[in-house]
Amino acid sequence: MNTLILLIAHAPLAHAARACALHVFPDCGDAVRVLDVRPDAAPEASLQEAKALIADAAERPLLVLTDLFGATPCNIAQRLVEGRSGARLVTGLNLPMLLRAVSYRAEALDLLVQRALVGGTQGVMQVAVQTPQKPVHNTHDQDPQDH
Repeated sequence: MNTLILLIAHAPLAHAARACALHVFPDCGDAVRVLDVRPDAAPEASLQEAKALIADAAERPLLVLTDLFGATPCNIAQRLVEGRSGARLVTGLNLPMLLRAVSYRAEALDLLVQRALVGGTQGVMQVAVQTPQKPVHNTHDQDPQDH
């Protein structure tokens, strides 16, 4: 049974991340659900929204991805998965993490968590960028103003 992936993040990150996942995996729409936590939303109301999003999936494994440990979305997610067997929570959501989770959503939940963590960490790197070189003006070159 495929794992349900629930994104809980500061608005509008959850919807934006899902849109990116759908761009790469157009068939993942049913597997990824989202809750954007608005700045003015009461945490209890957001928790109830999250519960409603997964109400029809009580028997499915659940992977909840949040954006920032210790922030309101993560606190809501902790309360959501608390006491629910077959549910895991990972924080630090980034696109490589989400794409890895979507790619391997048919695997066992604990293995899926490991794949998501690896995807998220391996997707963060410094990229060496070559500085464009300035054209060299030789003294024997003709001056462009001479033409």
